[in-house]
Amino acid sequence: MKKIILLIITISMVSCNNNATIVTFDDEKSNDIRGHFQHYLNNDIDGLKKLWADDDKITLWLGSVESSPLSELIGLIGAQHAAFDNIQMLNPKGGDAPIFVETKTYPTGETWTNTWFRWSAVGKESGKLIELPANISFRWENGEIVEEVHLFDPALMSQEIALIPAQVKMMQIEE
Repeated sequence: MKKIILLIITISMVSCNNNATIVTFDDEKSNDIRGHFQHYLNNDIDGLKKLWADDDKITLWLGSVESSPLSELIGLIGAQHAAFDNIQMLNPKGGDAPIFVETKTYPTGETWTNTWFRWSAVGKESGKLIELPANISFRWENGEIVEEVHLFDPALMSQEIALIPAQVKMMQIEE
C-alpha cells in the first residue's frame, strides 16, 4: 500500500511540474540539424537556407561577442570548402559513433538544439590534417533557426584559409 501511495504522489508531482526542461535526441529538430549539417558537408548553401530565418531575423555568434550577418557565415562556409578537402564532423570521442545532437525545450518555451563534434579536414595547400572540437547551438522559432552560437578555436582553420589564393576566396564568398 505504501508503494502505491508513493507512486501516486510521484506521478502527481511529475505531472504538475511545469518547470521541466525537456531533452530529446531523435526528435524532428535534432534530425533537421543532422540534415542541415549534411548540407554543410556538401557545400549546399540552398539546402542550408531551408532552415535559416531571413538574414534580418537571424542572430549569429561566430566565436565573438559581436553578432555577424548570415552573409559572413555563408562566406566562411565557402572559404572552408575552398581551403579544405575531406571535411568531416566526427564524434568527439572518436570511433564510428555519430556526432552528439540534442534538443532542449525550456520552461520558457525557448527551444535550442545543441551539437558537439570534432571538425576534421585536410588543408588543400598545406596537406595538414586539422581537427577542432566544436559546439554549435541553434535556437528555433516557428520551425526556423533564428540564432546560432558557434564555439571553437578558429586559429588553425584561419591559417589554412589564409593560404588559398585571393581570387578563389572571392569566388567562394560571392556564390
